[in-house]
Amino acid sequence: MKKKSKLKLQNNNNNNGQELIKIENILNKMKTTLYYSENLSRLTALKELQMEEDNDPFKILIGTILSARSRDENTSKIVRKLFQKYKNVIELANADLNDIKSIIHSIGFYNTKSERIKQVSKIIVEKFHGIVPNEIEDLLGLPGVGRKTANCVLVYAFNKPAIPVDIHVHRISNRIGIVKTQNAKKTEEELIKIIDKEYWLVLNNIFVMYGQNICLPIRPKCQICNLKDICNFYINQQNN
Repeated sequence: MKKKSKLKLQNNNNNNGQELIKIENILNKMKTTLYYSENLSRLTALKELQMEEDNDPFKILIGTILSARSRDENTSKIVRKLFQKYKNVIELANADLNDIKSIIHSIGFYNTKSERIKQVSKIIVEKFHGIVPNEIEDLLGLPGVGRKTANCVLVYAFNKPAIPVDIHVHRISNRIGIVKTQNAKKTEEELIKIIDKEYWLVLNNIFVMYGQNICLPIRPKCQICNLKDICNFYINQQNN
């Protein structure tokens, strides 16, 4: 007889009757696993950037654009190098495109990313008077800025509740059984419905750390994971 997932739900009358996942238990178990596992204390690229740059919205926006499909350690190195030369949005808006390319050439899709960060910088200077907008609609209007990037800026730069869904958040949410979705957009929609807003600010960072170190795309480290008792993926693996 197959075991059933023990994922706990709680009712909350402030969310129009929607059931809210008891996400606090999941996040705490993730943090415990990370804390007691060796060599897993490295910050994510965005959390590191947030702390180093004191929540600078422009640097976090550019860092998020650069981080797409790139390893965190490489992203952090390139972001530092870029802002050593160009100190602010005006300098980057006026930068020579080839100079930008030469600085970030070791990062994936550097040609496209160079064009986008220059375009974004110019628009912020010309349309928003050099200030990164803090509304999702305005952020989504910037070249190359999708929902994940926009939500990252809201969370890491403006401390505004949002759920940035990257490959790690999408994978882990489906593996555990929090959602059953086919793409990041749908995952975000479902998580917004079932996760209490007070956890939105921390969810991405913890899930990304967990996805990079424990819940790997291939050969996840289930043996040291504290979520085995509620994880549909693990339970199904044991039953097959």
